[in-house]
Amino acid sequence: MDSKFNAQSASYHANQAGKLTISEAAPIFEQLLTAFPTAAKYWTQYAKAQMAANNYEATGNLFPRCLMKCLDIPLWQTYLDFIKKANNGREGQDLIRKAFEFAVDNVGDDIRSGPVWVDYISFLKAGNQMVAMRKAYQKAIMSRNHSTDQLWSEYQSFERTYNKDLAKSLLNEFSQKFNAAKNVYWERSHIVKGIDFGMQAVPPSGDLREEGQWMAWKKLLAFEMENRQRVDIAWCNKRIRLAYEQCLMCLSYYPDIWYDYAMWLVKCGSLGAAASVFERALQALPESEMLRFAYAELEESRGGIQAAKKIYEAILGNGGATTLSGLAQIQFLRFLRRTEGTKAAHSYFLEARKSQNCTSNVYVAYANMALCLDKKMKLAHNVFEAGMKLFMHDPEYILEYVDYLIRLNDDINARALFERVLCSMPADKSVDIWNRFVKFEQIYGNLASMMKVEQRRREALSSIGGEEQSSSFKSSLQDVVSRYSYRNLSPCSVKDLDHLTREESLLRNMNRKILSSSSSVPAEAKPAVVPDSSAAVAYPATYQTTPKTAVVPNPGLQSQTPMSGSVKTSRSLVGGNPKFDEVLKTTPALVAFLTNMPGQVGGPTPDVDVVLSFVLQSDIPINTSRKRKADQNDEDVKPQPQPEFPVDIFKARQMQKRHHGTGSQIGSASYGSSSSSSGGYTVVTRNTI
Repeated sequence: MDSKFNAQSASYHANQAGKLTISEAAPIFEQLLTAFPTAAKYWTQYAKAQMAANNYEATGNLFPRCLMKCLDIPLWQTYLDFIKKANNGREGQDLIRKAFEFAVDNVGDDIRSGPVWVDYISFLKAGNQMVAMRKAYQKAIMSRNHSTDQLWSEYQSFERTYNKDLAKSLLNEFSQKFNAAKNVYWERSHIVKGIDFGMQAVPPSGDLREEGQWMAWKKLLAFEMENRQRVDIAWCNKRIRLAYEQCLMCLSYYPDIWYDYAMWLVKCGSLGAAASVFERALQALPESEMLRFAYAELEESRGGIQAAKKIYEAILGNGGATTLSGLAQIQFLRFLRRTEGTKAAHSYFLEARKSQNCTSNVYVAYANMALCLDKKMKLAHNVFEAGMKLFMHDPEYILEYVDYLIRLNDDINARALFERVLCSMPADKSVDIWNRFVKFEQIYGNLASMMKVEQRRREALSSIGGEEQSSSFKSSLQDVVSRYSYRNLSPCSVKDLDHLTREESLLRNMNRKILSSSSSVPAEAKPAVVPDSSAAVAYPATYQTTPKTAVVPNPGLQSQTPMSGSVKTSRSLVGGNPKFDEVLKTTPALVAFLTNMPGQVGGPTPDVDVVLSFVLQSDIPINTSRKRKADQNDEDVKPQPQPEFPVDIFKARQMQKRHHGTGSQIGSASYGSSSSSSGGYTVVTRNTI
């Protein structure tokens, strides 16, 4: 984040500026407000410093700069204090009244606006304005602020003081509205409790506190839109607008808030207000192309073609990254085609292709536009051919050109394009082209051409990645699967497809073992993620319900044959458990097996079938010792030392079946077991496993 958005540093400088003279503090406040233009706290401190110095003119010039973009209660209270201080006498009473009306009209629905309403009613009471007081009380109570109970109590006393009969009817009628406002207030206060109104607007950094504030504001906006108090539409829209404005004080660098605000205004029919919101958004986020495109879309939708064109030209004039510039050129081409016709779009394309930022996407977009919208196949062909001079070695562009030719049913030129490109494109860039060529022949060619292209692909790509990689391009049954699959149809089941994938993985594992020159386990065996061999198989769309993770053995493992002596393993392999390390010292084969296990820390669960495949090819010795006769007594059996690793209950039961004959009733004294016999069967239970 830019250093100018350091909120803590800014707060410190603001507090220090409050201790200086106004001539020294003013430049500091101006600098802070340039970085934080919606920080109501700094505006309030600045205004109070000017008022303390009796600079009424300077103070009066501050409020027009901040009041409407900082709908914050402390700032507006400072404004009212200034108006009351600067306007004494009878002539100033009218200005004070207008200032109060201006304040309650803009921030009167804020949940913290209670003190403003209390001061306003006190001002009206001093002027003995009974009718205005009644309206103010009723509106203040409906505004759902923290002083609702106090205002309701004062309103009851007010009505009963002047006319008890009228007060009874008015209070009975208004009590229902008060109860509804009170219920909504409690819900609203629960949501507002999580909002920090003093949070300074900074660009999003992914901080949890910032995300929490974003969510809290979203909840408040959704609450206001529900209109649970059932007030009229105009009043409800006013409350929603206040919530958006206050939200933007804290989240002015979040483009989604600006966009939601503008779209809500469009929904309300306020297109002009929505355009003004986009203008303010681009002042806060001048580099947001999303908002620029959305603004241009709004202007075009309401007939402002020239205004939209200026927005597109501003985007293109900003320059920036090549990718962004190419996107802006494409969108401007489409805009011109929609609003000014094909001639204007063609003229701009001729101009854009001369730009250094013109990418292959611009050529593809305009060619497709000429083909699909203008029905000009010759023009589209010329555009693609012109792009070949610049993007001959761009696989994505070549594939787009191939798609264009296939749509025209021009298989002859499509084959010619494949041959033309593959004869000059480097092998490492041509993999996608070769795969597409093979797929093309599988669909549109005969069996001979299909086989020929597959063989050519194997020969051309055999030099990529050495012997291991070249083995993946050899002919296999998976080629048949790919050859005879169509969309979501496959000549084999998912089980068969997975079996072929595992076989290919195991074959690569075997090739690595053969190529190994040493038979020792490396000092630091690192679990390796095996390349997913399913990438060479075209899975049907209906079968791709869940991603599968294939695993391959550690390429650094030279041999899985255990050697005499101790075996060193990394702590990451066994988890750093000392007891487990003791077991591994006596079972090198287990080390070899664990080395081949997939390292999926924090990732998806490995495929069970693949893990079992590695289990089958690992030489893990089975301990068959400690057999005893069925008639041997438990007292004569001495417990044998066992390695302390987690016991598998299933394996324990299997060992019981091997150790004890059918019908025996034997228990282990060391484990405290018990047995029971019924018929020809014996049940052995262990108290501790």
